[in-house]
Amino acid sequence: MSRTGKKPIAIPAGVTASLDGGIVSIKGPKGELSLPQAAEVAYALDEGQLKVTPSNETKRARAFWGMQRTLIQNLVTGVTEGFSKTLEITGVGYRANSQGKTLKLQLGYSHDVDFAIPEGITIKTPDQTTVEISGIDRQLVGQVAAEIRRWRKPEPYKGKGIKYRGEFIFRKEGKKK
Repeated sequence: MSRTGKKPIAIPAGVTASLDGGIVSIKGPKGELSLPQAAEVAYALDEGQLKVTPSNETKRARAFWGMQRTLIQNLVTGVTEGFSKTLEITGVGYRANSQGKTLKLQLGYSHDVDFAIPEGITIKTPDQTTVEISGIDRQLVGQVAAEIRRWRKPEPYKGKGIKYRGEFIFRKEGKKK
């Protein structure tokens, strides 16, 4: 039994949920998100709650049960609060600057890296070494953060590179003489 799947999803005030055409649609103050329904899972919309149950007792249905519930909960959280990730840039001369729909990164290459900001994502740079990524789609926010981090992953000797806020970088000792 899925402990996560058993919990009903609370639909807060100001948010509407609908189940039609094999799609779960959630509309809230920040926008609208949708998710295709899995055939292995049954969905039920009651007063202010959405319940997810497996449609049969197969292993595949039980596997989908908790995951579908979590994905729908992420939709509800996204349209009410939104999601954000913060990246920190460490290194001499490494900096970031958000200009309109592009993020300019100087990461020690011979050229600047221009990252095109996708639709539905906002990127702020409060200072030159901090990048704040926010949006309503959790998957898209995480994907954009991972693509930016991929340009210069933190290295273990000096810790230079782009890391998530709160991430621990395992440090190695340098060469001995």
